Amino acid sequence: MTDTAHRTDPATSTGPSAGSTQAFHLLRTVFTIAPIAFGLDKFFGLLTDWEDYLAPWINDLVPGSDHDAMLAVGVIEILAGVAVAVRPRFGGLLVAAWLGGIILNLVTLGDYYDVALRDFGLLVAAVSLSLLASEHSKRSVEPAS
Repeated sequence: MTDTAHRTDPATSTGPSAGSTQAFHLLRTVFTIAPIAFGLDKFFGLLTDWEDYLAPWINDLVPGSDHDAMLAVGVIEILAGVAVAVRPRFGGLLVAAWLGGIILNLVTLGDYYDVALRDFGLLVAAVSLSLLASEHSKRSVEPAS
């Protein structure tokens, strides 16, 4: 015999499930903190030499040195993290697009394919955040019936 008294039918539920809410909050937290942390590290260089990850053709497109390009990348990453914190539906898509650019950069660099593959997984997670944020915001503003 199973206990069904505490279960809800997802088709008739008026709010997000506990699991989707937890997943939403986990992804929102990670995609707020990680871009901000990586963005800040572009200024301090504690984690790695970020210029090594920049494809020459991209460096040729931006003014200044490869270090200047990485500082600009850092600013964009910080803004992306803030966007996720404030508007996770939009911020998730922004981070996904940014990760797509990073993947393109790494693949055309001809190196770091492992990092590109990892970033593809992060891209999928960022899109998932956006989808969960969309569902979370829709269901949290619907009136209860």
